[in-house]
Amino acid sequence: MKIERLIVGPLEVCCYIVYSPETKEGIIIDPGDADPRILEKVKELDIKIVAILGTHAHADHVAGVEYLRKALKAPYLVHKLDEEFFKDPTNFSMFKSWGFTENPRADKVFEEGEAIEFGNEYLKVIHTPGHSPGSSCFYNEKHKVLFTGDTLFVEAVGRADLPGGNYFQMIESIQKKLLILPDDTKIYPGHDYGPKPTSTIGEEKENNPFLQEF
Repeated sequence: MKIERLIVGPLEVCCYIVYSPETKEGIIIDPGDADPRILEKVKELDIKIVAILGTHAHADHVAGVEYLRKALKAPYLVHKLDEEFFKDPTNFSMFKSWGFTENPRADKVFEEGEAIEFGNEYLKVIHTPGHSPGSSCFYNEKHKVLFTGDTLFVEAVGRADLPGGNYFQMIESIQKKLLILPDDTKIYPGHDYGPKPTSTIGEEKENNPFLQEF
């Protein structure tokens, strides 16, 4: 499994291109802007994108979905709770105030435990509600990699004051679903807020001030 990262959009989202070098199939996680660099990187890598994934449906993470869906003919997948929650214009209104338009509709929704396959690789869905109702992380046990979206950052956690957020639920999600993973699991967060781009579960147990009580 190979991983490429691009920082995209006005809120500087970490967009990941994850692919199998053997089969040349891959997925895109959190395309936060219609940034041509994403397509340029896909072309440079000479890979086929089979799915576009949202760790959650906040607009800053999915603003580039329509652009990529049209260009790559790839389906957009997100957790079913976020798909339903952000169909309500009231829940999406604050994102419009930041300059985002209506959220893209998913081609397919996923739930806890599903495996999203690309080539000879896969990412397993771990539902981690709290930042939003459908916030999810994507995990590969073989390679020990975890894409955490806005649930867990390097030495920080996601905000919970946006529509559908619940801080205590988010902390419980981290405690019960992420901190139980092997300590050497490498995390790839949704924003580069910490002192370095990536971390591990073990390092977060040791250094993340929001998790010290656990």
